[in-house]
Amino acid sequence: MIAFLAVHPTTVYILVALTALLLVLVTTPVVRRVAWRFGFVDQPSVRKVHAAPMPRLGGVAIYLGFILALLLLGTRFRINELVGIMVGATLVSVIGGIDDRSPVNPLPKLLVQVLAAGILILSGVQVQMFPLAWINWLATIFWVVGITNALNFLDNMDGLSAGVATVAAGFFLLLAALSGQYLVGALSAALLGACIGFLFYNFNPASIFMGDSGSLFIGFVLAAIGIKLRFPANVDIVTWMAPVLALGLPILDTTLVVISRLRRGKNPLTTPGKDHISHRLARVTGSKREAVLLCYLIGGIFGMISIFITTATVLEGYLVGLAVASIVAYLLWWLEVKVGYE
Repeated sequence: MIAFLAVHPTTVYILVALTALLLVLVTTPVVRRVAWRFGFVDQPSVRKVHAAPMPRLGGVAIYLGFILALLLLGTRFRINELVGIMVGATLVSVIGGIDDRSPVNPLPKLLVQVLAAGILILSGVQVQMFPLAWINWLATIFWVVGITNALNFLDNMDGLSAGVATVAAGFFLLLAALSGQYLVGALSAALLGACIGFLFYNFNPASIFMGDSGSLFIGFVLAAIGIKLRFPANVDIVTWMAPVLALGLPILDTTLVVISRLRRGKNPLTTPGKDHISHRLARVTGSKREAVLLCYLIGGIFGMISIFITTATVLEGYLVGLAVASIVAYLLWWLEVKVGYE
């Protein structure tokens, strides 16, 4: 194993990312055969965009690549925090894997996600913005459950969730490096490599889906990384926006879907449909692949703004935040009212 601090952090990031990437490249074909063998298959339906049955256990390969890359390279985390992240991520991945085989009601899935967020809190990974502990706990649960489900919601087209997660993990890696958080950077690098490796099989036309086992796992890890990011050169009253912006595309998509379904009197959690940002962009562009690439671009723009926020003054930060909020509000209106849904 490599002593984490014995080499330059950039070298470690590259090694972690490449190891995760290679592990996922190797394990995904095996997982695909297992998925076919044991019935982890996503069947076509009116609400889905794929026309043929598709194995959907790719999240197992992402999970293995991420975990093994960190363990093999001997990263030195605070053991309680690392265990909290791994246990919580494993819980949400397992319940997602069960759902990939046989549908699970939303309530048990939600309860497992709350439990996983509670494990993070007990391990010391929690929001620390507010003066009262219970408010920080509620904020942590809200953030973790929200982002976990946002990545799950986003997994509706070939390469979409994995690609957007790749972009977000890349910016998290950069943010961690800029603030000297080398261990948080290793988490980001492992997720970055794992998602890139999976994209070789999942980009349009996909040969395997990640399933809930993958999307819930990725969302949970991104939420945990977002909590652990710290920016000592600036104040929390500004820098809290950085992880929110880096995950702006999943948050935008979830907000759009929730607003749209509530407007129609539908349950946002149980009502499937082609009403996500990807579906609407595909209507505009006439191409699912172009819609996915546009989502990557939007995610990248959010990420670049998040980097600026880390060095902004309070006035600059909130002016930019107001501008972004205004543009997002317009996009929500345009996508919901002008573009519409199927």
